[in-house]
Amino acid sequence: MEAQDDKTIQIPMEDGKEALKQRQEIISQVYRRWTEENPDKRVYNRSLKDYINKRYLSITETMRHASKKYSSTLALLQLDTILRYSVVYGKPKPPKKGIANQKIFSYMLEMRYELVGIGLVKMMVGVKRTGEKIQYCITAIEA
Repeated sequence: MEAQDDKTIQIPMEDGKEALKQRQEIISQVYRRWTEENPDKRVYNRSLKDYINKRYLSITETMRHASKKYSSTLALLQLDTILRYSVVYGKPKPPKKGIANQKIFSYMLEMRYELVGIGLVKMMVGVKRTGEKIQYCITAIEA
């Protein structure tokens, strides 16, 4: 990650393994900073009227998917806004069969938020039997 100052981040726009690795590192740093600012690792979402929790799974899934596209990595720079203001889109869905990381959830919620200059962002939230909501993955939706 190239940082010119504390707030300037250069996200690689090109494809390729090196750019992917750089975007993964940026995503990791975004989550690390967010966790420092939110030691409870959760934030209240207005649409759900409940907390969305961040877990290790949140980071690994988002890194795996969002690092593939410049727009998704760029969207994650507004992680806190996405977590707080995304709204539920559609009906709850069962976890995908064959996806081991989703087995812990009773159902999945798709949430969306429109980011100025980026566009629509999708956040998947897994809901456990206990009702605990965990941010699963965040990606930009390509038009």
